[in-house]
Amino acid sequence: MVSIGVLVSGGGTNLQQLIDAQAAGKLGGGVIRTVISSKPGVYALERAQTAGIEAVTLSRKDYPDVEAYSQALAEALRQRGVELVVLSGFLTITSDSFVRTFPNRIVNVHPALLPAFGGKGCYGLHVHEAVLERGCKITGATVHFANEVCDGGPIILQKAVEVKEGDTPETLQRRVMEEAEWQLLPQAVSLFCQERLTVRDGVVHIAPPAVKGE
Repeated sequence: MVSIGVLVSGGGTNLQQLIDAQAAGKLGGGVIRTVISSKPGVYALERAQTAGIEAVTLSRKDYPDVEAYSQALAEALRQRGVELVVLSGFLTITSDSFVRTFPNRIVNVHPALLPAFGGKGCYGLHVHEAVLERGCKITGATVHFANEVCDGGPIILQKAVEVKEGDTPETLQRRVMEEAEWQLLPQAVSLFCQERLTVRDGVVHIAPPAVKGE
C-alpha cells in the first residue's frame, strides 16, 4: 500500500476523481490517508470527510512565510507516513526544500500541454484565457512530477483536447477537466503506486504492466 496525501485549496473536483478511483480499486494499491487544505472551509474538505478520509486545514495565513509553512506541511505529511503527495488544485506556493523532501514523489496536474502555457501566473482560468488569445486549436492537460521549477518537472502523462469555435475560458476549462484532467490524474497515481514510473535524465519512463503469475 502506498500512502497518499492530497493537497487542496478549493472545491476538489480532481480530488473527487481520486476518491472515486480508490473506491473502485483503481489506484494501483494506493490509499488516500489525508487531505490537507491551505484554506479553511473549502468544499474539498467536505468531499474527504464524506469519503471517510482525514480532512485537515493547515492555513497558509497562520505562518509568517513560505518556508515556515512548507516545513509545517512537510512535517504533517511525514507524521502521517505519506509516500506520494498529490497537488489537486493546491494554489499555495511551497519552498524548494519542500520539493526536495519528496523527490519525484509530488504529482501535479496542469490544465495545458506543458511546456506551453505553464509557469508563474498560469493557473486556473488564466491558462484557458491565454490559450484562446493565442488562437490554439488544441490544448489539454499534463500530469507531472513537481520540482523546483514551476510547472517544469518531468512529464508523466498528457492528453490533448480540441479547442472549439465559440469556446469561452469557462467552457474550455470544463472540457479540459472532463476529457483530460479527471482521467489523467488517477491514472498517473495508479502508475506510481504500481511502481511503473522511473525518472531518468529528467524523462519519465513508464514500465509495462506486470504479467500475472510472474
